[in-house]
Amino acid sequence: MLIYTTAALACGFMVDLLFGDPQGWPHLVRAMGAWISRLERLLYPLAQKRRAGVYLVLLTVLPAFFLPLFLLWCAFQLSPWLYFGLETLFCWQLLATRSLQQESGRVFNALQRGDLAAARLALSMIVGRDTEQLDAAGISRAAVETVAENTCDGVVAPLFYLALGGVPLACLYKAVNTMDSMVGYRNARYLDFGRCAARLDDVLNWLPARLSALLIICAAALSRMDVAGAWRIWRRDRRKHASPNSAQSEAAMAGALGLRLAGDASYFGVIHHKPWIGDALRQIVPQDIRCAHQLLYLAALLMLVLVLLSRGVMLLATI
Repeated sequence: MLIYTTAALACGFMVDLLFGDPQGWPHLVRAMGAWISRLERLLYPLAQKRRAGVYLVLLTVLPAFFLPLFLLWCAFQLSPWLYFGLETLFCWQLLATRSLQQESGRVFNALQRGDLAAARLALSMIVGRDTEQLDAAGISRAAVETVAENTCDGVVAPLFYLALGGVPLACLYKAVNTMDSMVGYRNARYLDFGRCAARLDDVLNWLPARLSALLIICAAALSRMDVAGAWRIWRRDRRKHASPNSAQSEAAMAGALGLRLAGDASYFGVIHHKPWIGDALRQIVPQDIRCAHQLLYLAALLMLVLVLLSRGVMLLATI
């Protein structure tokens, strides 16, 4: 079983790098989002919003864990090869390395053409902030930030939970992370309703976020970027965020690129004042999005190596 799951994880990782998330195909995370939206419509009218948010979490994470567990168990009873194929499919859809590069790459391409309207539209597909008033520098900064943050959410954390508890635990993580992206806002609507989802996401991302930062620092060394700056800025600015996790990978990437990230941003028409992360050693340019992609891919490959090494140790221990 360990050999099957490890091989499926590696294959799913490679398929994700090759194909990403083809448009129009059924996708696990989109199904999670649709389920969460339906639950929100049913539960939000409840008077006690915080309790309704707890119900939302329970009704999301329990199916996210037990449904893939049941499907994989059934597949294994029928054929180990069917199990391997289904496990590979799950691993592929739980990872987002290529799609993150592609989506932020659309922002880069629009900026290269000088089409700010298209760049803002492409950026709005991958960030939660308002993008209508951003200039080229603001668009580039937001794109680099989302690559940095999603290095954890879309790559390192899913691989971490795949290694720790297989597809069911990784699906549980992804369901919590999707909930947080949908209802984990500190505004009038979601402050109480989304509190449980946001807190659980903080807990599940605590270790992967710090691991992501260290992997980005290692990636900076491999790509001959400013590894000393990445380490220094991470140590200095890793807590400069309302979330205990978001600034971890952002700080490491800001230091590696010699940029200043974060700062004030508008969400749903309201300006949120946030401290700067990193030092403005130079002006940010669209090409920095490509540099962020390089760090993303190297961090992903380093995490895969760590996972495979850990699985190899586990396999040797069973012999």
